[in-house]
Amino acid sequence: MNETLRHYFDAFNSGDIDGMLAQLTEDVAHHVNEGEVRIGKIKFRAFCDHMAHCYAEQLTDLVIFENGDRAAAEFMVNGEYLKTDGDLPEAKGQTYHLPGGSFMTLRDGKISRITTYYNLSDWLRQVS
Repeated sequence: MNETLRHYFDAFNSGDIDGMLAQLTEDVAHHVNEGEVRIGKIKFRAFCDHMAHCYAEQLTDLVIFENGDRAAAEFMVNGEYLKTDGDLPEAKGQTYHLPGGSFMTLRDGKISRITTYYNLSDWLRQVS
């Protein structure tokens, strides 16, 4: 597995936002599931800080596919809903397990694009 990707996902699972950021280009394009595209490390950090405040997540069953400067990851998201996130259902410590995936572009040894997908309807069913 590409070292950049391994470090990124290891950092995710240990809650190390700085470690994740170290694997990204300054102009990283973060395509959020059901959301807007956020450009740059500052917006990526803000997203991660928000997520860490509302959710505790671990990725398991991680499989990475690579082809040149492109990569994809498939995984299970195992999480706990810690604090109510905006207009979403009230958080009461609900746990959830759902499949997810990310698509990435690599440039100069760093991740320059991350697009993440999961089934929002499945997550809502599990936490409602």
